[in-house]
Amino acid sequence: MNLIVDAFAWIFSPERLEGPYALPILLGQQLFYTAVSVLVAAVIAVPLGWLIGHTGRGREFAVALSGAARAIPSFGLLVLLVLVFGVLHRPEAAIVTFVVLAIPSLLAGAYTGLEAIDRRVIDAARGVGMTEWQILWRVEVPLGLPLLLGGLRAAVLQVVATVTIAAYVNLGGLGWPIIQGIPLRRFDQVLGGAILVAVLALVLDALLAWAQRAAVPRGLRTDPPASRRSEPQPAPNTTERKEPAPALRP
Repeated sequence: MNLIVDAFAWIFSPERLEGPYALPILLGQQLFYTAVSVLVAAVIAVPLGWLIGHTGRGREFAVALSGAARAIPSFGLLVLLVLVFGVLHRPEAAIVTFVVLAIPSLLAGAYTGLEAIDRRVIDAARGVGMTEWQILWRVEVPLGLPLLLGGLRAAVLQVVATVTIAAYVNLGGLGWPIIQGIPLRRFDQVLGGAILVAVLALVLDALLAWAQRAAVPRGLRTDPPASRRSEPQPAPNTTERKEPAPALRP
């Protein structure tokens, strides 16, 4: 319990806002590498996934590529690319590493989003005379957007957590307190850095989850049924007079 208290004390210490390794600077570096890597991966994976989902060809290749990319250890790939590119190109090596990590989720989200669409919808679009390009952009992409955002959500979470290893090659980020604190046995600093990474991942996940729900077309949303309200019953009229019984004739 004392370690957790010390970790939060380290996070909120005024010293964390000063110097080249201030927490706002490290946070900006973490978000920068995440955003650039996911953007580059999206430029590569999303068009390829849409092509596979629209034509129905190459799915086996996409599955094999995704499996191979997931099996590559990110830390080993980062060290290897730094050695290949040279120490002067460490940022490029890091971005390539994180792009490889983000491609499988984006690729899967792109083509499964199109494959999940009911084929009768596509046939109806062709029946009204839409071209293949119009079917892709007006029908398939809007309907497949929620699953694509699901793939983006998974890719962002994987990358933002893995960017911490960039500090191992002196590229900053929120992994720097962790990498520096381990040999110094500053476990409050190590735990503080881990807490910051976890909080950042949770915030990004919440934002992307909201975007994924908002991307579902209105006609396909399954909102929970509103609770039925019972109709108010009229109050009994206690002032109503009763008619006297008719008198009996002799």
